[in-house]
Amino acid sequence: MSPMKVGLLGLGVVGGGTWKVLTQNAEEIARRAGRRIEIVAVAVRDIEKARRLVGDQVTVTTDGMEIVRNPDIDIVVELIGGDTLARDLVMEAINQGKHVVTANKALLARHGNEIFAAAHKKGVMVVFEAAVAGGIPIVKAIREGLTANRIQWLAGIINGTTNFILSEMRSRGLPFNTVLSEAQRLGYAEADPTFDIEGIDAAHKLTLLASLAFGIPVQFNKAHVEGISSLAQEDIAHAERLGYRIKLLGITRRRPDGIELRVHPTLVPMECLLANVEGAMNAVLVHGDAVGPTLYYGQGAGELPTASAVIADLIDVTRLQSADPDHHVPHLAFQPDAMDDIAILPIADIQSSYYLRLRVEDRPGVLADLARILSDAGISIGSMFQEPHGATEADIIFLSHSAREGDVDTALANIQALPFVRSPVTRLRVENLV
Repeated sequence: MSPMKVGLLGLGVVGGGTWKVLTQNAEEIARRAGRRIEIVAVAVRDIEKARRLVGDQVTVTTDGMEIVRNPDIDIVVELIGGDTLARDLVMEAINQGKHVVTANKALLARHGNEIFAAAHKKGVMVVFEAAVAGGIPIVKAIREGLTANRIQWLAGIINGTTNFILSEMRSRGLPFNTVLSEAQRLGYAEADPTFDIEGIDAAHKLTLLASLAFGIPVQFNKAHVEGISSLAQEDIAHAERLGYRIKLLGITRRRPDGIELRVHPTLVPMECLLANVEGAMNAVLVHGDAVGPTLYYGQGAGELPTASAVIADLIDVTRLQSADPDHHVPHLAFQPDAMDDIAILPIADIQSSYYLRLRVEDRPGVLADLARILSDAGISIGSMFQEPHGATEADIIFLSHSAREGDVDTALANIQALPFVRSPVTRLRVENLV
């Protein structure tokens, strides 16, 4: 049987890894796929640099459209990133009747609905295992392995940069900016780390996972996103004292009135598996009604782990090349005509427990006033402790029971207006993940 011919857009870290693994494990991959898979053309910015890796075995061009319009190419692998040129190339590849493999979570989070609809119309596949959690097969697990389940919720550490920073802040007691600089030096963080540290990268990935889990359209614009750049080292220490660790989590949960879709720093109990995921590792906890909780853990980025996911998608496409398009595995796990337009809940309507820290004037009556405001908003206090700060001030830390976020907003606005409050209130959500 003739080989499947692949056109590769981008030969950076992941593209280079894809070339290496596909070349190194060619025979094993062919045994699994049923035929050889060969990269026959690559599009890059630097032709000379590309030639040093691929030699004269393949066509090298600077024009991605040349590849997607090449009639001899069966599958286009998009690894250039961004959501402008990448969108144009992917849409043209689909228009040309080619299958697409991509690691581009930003592209799919912003344009996924359009891309998947076009692919369904043309009878081609768009697969994206490498777009979420690197080498962890979380997309396949939800789309295929858990299809018997009604997914109830999932929560994940899906950005390795932020997990490395939080792990170092906790274990070494260092402030955020110091650890960020170290992460950049080690290559975990980009020169401009905004997408990572502000939670945007995690929100792109969570948006796709929510669509797979609940059969809803991709709706990145409705996700609530908070990062870790303003997180104080003292809150990490207080969380530890209370039996929690702080992780940047992506959380999506099915509720009777809609879907929660949120990324933010979260207090997680130390005994929870996610609390013990350290360094740049990723992990996703998925709870289905039949199977219960299942955990997926591994390298969330990097040359070879992500290449592993890209090639797994190439093998899937190769295996299904001759299948009736109407019987392909659906892009977002559910049949296109069975997608559900469930509302994404505003953050004010979520339910969570809360960690609250505030600095106050240390005098009689302060705790009573704070407790009254929380009680009036329907917020029950689970635990509280106080630490002196100098001779005349104190830090008060509350852990609440479950409450509606909008009620917490109201209470915090009233607390902030009190004359004895000396600093903005720090509010972090608490998830027990059971």
